[in-house]
Amino acid sequence: MANLLLLSGPNLNMLGSREPEIYGSRTLDDIERDLQARAEAAGSRLECYRSNAEHELVERIQAAASDASEVLIINPAALGHTSIALRDALAGCGKPFIEIHISNIYAREPFRHHSYLSDIAAGCIVGLGTYGYELALAAALKLGSGAAD
Repeated sequence: MANLLLLSGPNLNMLGSREPEIYGSRTLDDIERDLQARAEAAGSRLECYRSNAEHELVERIQAAASDASEVLIINPAALGHTSIALRDALAGCGKPFIEIHISNIYAREPFRHHSYLSDIAAGCIVGLGTYGYELALAAALKLGSGAAD
């Protein structure tokens, strides 16, 4: 059994209504319910946490350093392109994490091409829409079980 933590950054509460041509029509609640059911079916637990506030995400990551969370999945949204504080929290947490972006950040505006998180992530999933969450969960379950390949 793996204990997983899904972190969602700014504006992801607007999924389903915000720019559906980029981000799709599924809401974050839909995604979280689906992932929690998949995790439970795999004998694991997925906690979901979302905030528009950088400091709240940093505090939750810091808490994950000493709680039961084994692997983190994070869609940092715009904070991935701007937040050294988020990077430092993830680096200091000591837990592996998977970075996810719904859109292909490399096919968008140049300021989105850089992520402060990618080089310290266990893996990155970008541009696959909300399907990327399913892939991230599968990878996190594998990491949480200690599988190396």
